[in-house]
Order: sequence, then C-alpha cells, then structure tokens
Amino acid sequence: MSLFRKPYKQTVPKSRRCLLIRRYLSKMTTLLFWFWFTVKTEIRQVSKAKKSIRKPVYSLGMLVLVVLCLSSGLGYRFYNQPKLDVGKIAPQTLIAPYSASVEDVKTTEEKRREAHSGASAVWVVDREVNEEIYQNLQVLLTQGREIRAQLGNFPFYQTAILSTATQTYLRQAPQPQWQTLLQTLEKNSNFTNLNSEQQRAVRELRTYRQFNSPQAFTQLLKAIASARQNYNLALTTLNPEAIFPQNTRSIYNQPLIIYDESFLNLADADWQKTQIQVRQTLERMLAQGIYPGISPDTLKSAIAMQVSVSIPQTAQPLANRLLLAVIQGNLVKDIEQTKLIAEQAAKAVKPIIVSIPKGEVIVSAGTTITQSNFVLLDYFQLSQRSIDWLRLTQFTVIVGLAVAIFRWVEIRFKAKLRRKDYILIILLILSAPLLLFLSNSLTGLPAIGLLVGSFYGTAIGGTVMGLLTILLSIGSGMSWHNLIPSAAGGILGGFMAGQWRFPGREGLRTREELATLGILIALTQGVVYLLVNTAIAPLWYTVLGTAALKSLAGLIWSVLALGLSPYLEALFDLVTPIRLAELSNPNRPLLKRLAHEAPGTFQHTLFVATLAEAAARALNCNVELVRAGVLYHDIGKMHDPLGFIENQMGSPNKHDEINNPWKSAEIIKKHVSEGLVMARQYKLPSAIRAFIPEHQGTILIAYFYQQAKQQQQDNPQQILQESDFRYDGPIPQSRETAIAMLADACEAALRAQKDATPEAALAMVNNILKARWQDRQLVDSGLTRQEMSQISHVFVQVWQQFHHQRIAYPKL
Repeated sequence: MSLFRKPYKQTVPKSRRCLLIRRYLSKMTTLLFWFWFTVKTEIRQVSKAKKSIRKPVYSLGMLVLVVLCLSSGLGYRFYNQPKLDVGKIAPQTLIAPYSASVEDVKTTEEKRREAHSGASAVWVVDREVNEEIYQNLQVLLTQGREIRAQLGNFPFYQTAILSTATQTYLRQAPQPQWQTLLQTLEKNSNFTNLNSEQQRAVRELRTYRQFNSPQAFTQLLKAIASARQNYNLALTTLNPEAIFPQNTRSIYNQPLIIYDESFLNLADADWQKTQIQVRQTLERMLAQGIYPGISPDTLKSAIAMQVSVSIPQTAQPLANRLLLAVIQGNLVKDIEQTKLIAEQAAKAVKPIIVSIPKGEVIVSAGTTITQSNFVLLDYFQLSQRSIDWLRLTQFTVIVGLAVAIFRWVEIRFKAKLRRKDYILIILLILSAPLLLFLSNSLTGLPAIGLLVGSFYGTAIGGTVMGLLTILLSIGSGMSWHNLIPSAAGGILGGFMAGQWRFPGREGLRTREELATLGILIALTQGVVYLLVNTAIAPLWYTVLGTAALKSLAGLIWSVLALGLSPYLEALFDLVTPIRLAELSNPNRPLLKRLAHEAPGTFQHTLFVATLAEAAARALNCNVELVRAGVLYHDIGKMHDPLGFIENQMGSPNKHDEINNPWKSAEIIKKHVSEGLVMARQYKLPSAIRAFIPEHQGTILIAYFYQQAKQQQQDNPQQILQESDFRYDGPIPQSRETAIAMLADACEAALRAQKDATPEAALAMVNNILKARWQDRQLVDSGLTRQEMSQISHVFVQVWQQFHHQRIAYPKL
C-alpha cells in the first residue's frame, strides 16, 4: 500500500469513538511525559560526560528523540490501520456474525459532493440586456427607414406596365447603358446587340409607347429618370463608417455592412413585413434565452433557422444581418437559486446503506475486498486494525528528513535556537494533529504559523509550516480541500509575521499590526478554499458560504494566536518585535525608575541607544533587540547612582572620599550583578538580560587599576591582581551585544568632542574600537574587521547629527 494513500474515514459507534479518543490522548500524554523525562535524564547524563563528547552525544540523542516524538504524534493514522483494506485480497472467507445495516459514509459523502458540484446553474433573462438589444434594433431600423425615404417608393411604376426586374435594372443601370437604351428607343433601331436586361427593357418600353400617347410615354421616362436620381442619392448613404459607427461589428468581431444595394432593391411591401417579422423573431429568440459566450457559428445557424420560416426570401439576408448585429447573451446566473438547487441536490442523495443478514458471506477467500465489503468488515471489527509498522517506519524516515531540512535552515540563517525554543516548536507542531484528531476540519495552522513566524522569524516560520503541511498530508490523511487553505494561511502567517528578520525590516511592532495580519490570513484562507474547491466544479458560488466560514475560522485562529502570544513569550522566555517595542517604552516601570533615580545614567543610555541602533541598522542586525537591550544595560547603577560620575551633577566625587581603588572597582563592577538581580526581579527576557554583563565583557576598569598600581608603588606589600579590576563577563556572545559594548565605550568620548573635526572624532573612535578588538572582547561576537570600520563611521555620523552647527544670534 502506498504511503501517500488517503485513509478511509468510517463512522464508528459513539462508545468506540470515545474509546479511540481516550486511547489517543493517553498515548500523547505518555509520550510527552516520556519525552520530558528522557530530556531531563539525558541532560543530566550529558552534563556529567566529558566536554569533548558532550555536544555530539547531545545532538544525536536530541535528534532521535525529536524524530520519534514527531513521527509518533503526526503519524497517528498509522496506529489504527486495517490489514483487510479496500483493494486487498481476503485471506479467508469472512461471515457476518449477525444481521446489520451499515451506512457507507465515504461513498455517501462522495455522491453528495458530486451532486452538489454537478448541479446545473439556474439562468434567468436579464431585462436590461433585452432592453439594450431592442434599442439597438430600433436604431438600425430607423436608419433603414431614412434610407428608404431618400430612395422613394419601389416599384416606382405599375408592374403591369414595367416588370419589377425591368424597374430594378432601369433604376440602377449605369449612365452609358441608359443613354444607349434611350437612343435605341428614339431611333427605333434594332436592339439585338444589347444584353438581355436592356432588350427586355426596350421591349416593354416600346410596347407602352405603341399603345399610349407620346405624353404618357414622356411621363414614364421622367419617372424613370427621377427614380434613377433618388437611387444614386440613396446609394451614397450606404457608407457603414458614416452611418453605423456603433452597430457594424458582427459576432465574428469584424465590420458588418447592414444595408447594401440589395436593400435598395427590396420592395416596399417586403421591407414593411421584414421590420415586423425581425422584431417578432428577436422576441422569440430572447424569450428562449441566449447564453453568454455562445459560439458565433451556433448563433448564426439559430438566426438563419428562425428567419427562414417567417421572413420573405428576398429580405432574409438583410434580416440575418440585422439580428447578428444586435443579438447578444441575455442570460445571467441566479446565484441564490443555483446554491439552493445544489444544496437540495446534495440533500436528496440518500445515505448508501450496506445490509447483510446473519451468516451470509461478507467476502470470500481469494477475492478482492470492495468498498461495501470493507464497510461491513470494519463494522464487525473484522478488518484487523492495528499499528502499521511498515508505513509508520517509512513515515519516521520522512520525518527525519524534514528535521534535517529544518536543521539546515536553522544553520543557514543562524537562528541560534535554544532548548526551550525546540520544545515550543515541537509542542506547536503536535497541537495540529491533536486538533485534527478531535475534529476533521481543525488544524490550527494559521495560529501555528503566526506564532512560529513572530517568535523565530521568516526562515524558521516558513520552513516549519511548509514541512508541517507535507507531514500532515501524509500522517493524518487530511483532505486537500481542507488542508491547503489552512496551510496557505499558516505559511502566510509564518512569512509575514517574521518579516522583521529580513535586512532593513523592523517588522510588526504592535498588536494592531499583528491583528491586521490576522485579517489578511483570514481572507487568504477563504479565497484559497474557494479556488481549491471550485477547480473541479464551475459553480464556484455554491461554496461561498463555506469559504466565508473558513475565513472566519482563520480570523479566530489569528485572534487565538494573538491572545496566546504574551503567555508563550513569558513562559518560554521569547522576544518578539512587539514585545521589544513594549519593553522600549520609556513609561515602563524600570525605565521610569532609572530616569528618576539616575538621570545622568538615563541620558547616557539614550545616547548609547541612538549610536547602537544606527549601527545595528547598518549591519542588518536585530534593531529592536539592540534598542531594548541598551535601554536596560545600565539599570544596575541604580544601586548606587552617586558612584558613577554622570549622576554626580557637580557634587564631590564619592570615590575621592573612599580613596580605595579596590572598593571603587567593586562599586563599579557591582552595577552588573545588581543589574541582573533587577532584571530578574522585573522578569526581563534573557535576551535583554544578556546586554547587562556582555556590554562590559571582561574589560579592565583602567582608571582605578592605575590608581591601585600607584598605591602599590608606595606600598609594595599590597597585592595587586588585574582580575580584581576586570568585569566578570562573559564577553559579547552576539553581534547585538557587541554593538552595545562599542557604543557604550564611545559614548562619553564622543560627547566630549564638541569642537573636534569629523576626522579627529573618527580617529578617536577607531582607537577605542581597536582597543576592544586587541583586548579580545569581540572574539565570540561574530563581528568582522570590516564591520568594525563600518560601525566607527556610523558612530561619527550620529555624533555629527547631535553636534551640528547653529547660527550665532546677536545679543539683545
């Protein structure tokens, strides 16, 4: 059996369904407890192992544990797979133990879906289109009547004297032929050299002249001349570009000449009858309905058939052209009625019931199991459901490949995930199959995408959602028309919520922006559901209601993610752009305390934050993290504000009164330890707390160290250790904390450079940065020499913006 085959969904009794749910929840609880206990045991064992083997053992053990955990949770469909499934050969003859009638849920759902999607659309006549068609026909007929008014009556003389054919020829004969005919009549010469039409005309005219007076014959010639003049005048009005600029396009989208010379030769009686019959024919065709998009050839054939039974033969070409010029599709779909009929068609499908009496053979040995056989076998619990170890093993291999891809993405994009991050991602992933097990249409993918994307960025969020979609389709067998819309919403959330990881982007910084993204996810889920479910059915509007419910579900998941986000951030010690923006608010309690109790330190912090933020933006680092971290990096100075010169405000220096460099160094160093205590007290994230010790690293407190060296020279018995005057560290472990260290080191020096040139300021900054580099404070940060040069230029640019020149105002 193929691993990618969708599972059979069969309704089971309520008691058995509850038993399956309890069994699955029990397995999941046991699995999670085992996972947590194993992790703690392994960490305890690994911590006792030698350092050389700690990382390989830990990585391999965690990899195996994660793969087993994910494959067990996502592949729950393989726990209850039937051995006797549809398409397999029955190993023995199986007999019904008792009589039963069982609904074939799968076949019933398929037939109802086919009935719903295959329902015919309801078409109604659009009265506005009909009115437009009638108006267009009226315009064409009015133009025809105007041409006939210039033409005069036809026949223009009694047909008993001159036949219709003769009158037609005489009226449209070229002038040379007309002159030749007149000369023949005047000279009474032989007309054998004339064509047949001329001969017929001469013969009829001579006959009239023979039996009538010369005056009557002269009147006849005048009538012919007048008819010829009117004909030539009407002929000049048959320019379609001048007369029919809007109604001369045929159904083939080509120029269509409605009125030609044949129209001028149409008898008045035929023209009058044609006008009446064309309108009646049009009414019949519009009443029957014209479908939009009908092929031109089909429409042309239908018009010709209608015209042939009611319009004179001589006027049929004209009628065809008139109708072709004005007819268009006048039917529109009645969406509400179509949806109602589709729903009625689905409801009309009765449940497919498979019945069998007691003792009758369900399936014989050696025969292929059909769908109806399987329904009965599963109902009687003869399908031999158990764990499909082969397919579960295959699925475990696929999960291992997915974990390897995730790990590659993590390394490629330098995500630096912690143990807590792995646990949270695994828990979020396992929530999807749990929800899907409880309800066939719940996946929670939009919420998972929003949370993972906002917590760990676009690369991790997009990767997790893409891999989770694939694994769910295999492990749960969820139908694609429900899975794809949810996955689209989840992937969009993972990418959009994690935009802050992109270079130059500061991401979603407020809950309102995240809520707006939730609306976008909801719309995406609804539209994708509409596209997926109408790919095989043209009646897309029949699933509009379900698509709206999918959109609402996407919005609910987004709101749920928005509500869970603060709790998960606190529980798993996460920092997101939104949380960092909230922590950077100067009205936060700890920052308000800093501004009140150590105002000089607060001002120092603001300038350092400005320098660090500009450098972080130039180096495409996490700007929000740098801004928030720097704002809290010196909160420990509140333990003794006057011990730091920026808070003394002209008061005597406390360290001059102490006159003990060792004690002064302890006071200075204590602002790190006290800062960590305050950060924990106010529950700052660990990423923010890292700025407190790492911005100082293990640098030397040079001022008091030099004082101690001088005192040792006066008193050689004193022991001087350099470690007493160095911070405890650690040195910066990230580019962000390294930037904070460099900005903190340059702030006081730049503030003092009020009258210096940019070149002198740059040289001074480079010296400070070079000293930190040579002191090996940046070896673990990831900063390069090229980036150091870039940072120095950014610092000087910010300094120039603060110390720009001003106009000297005259004294009053």
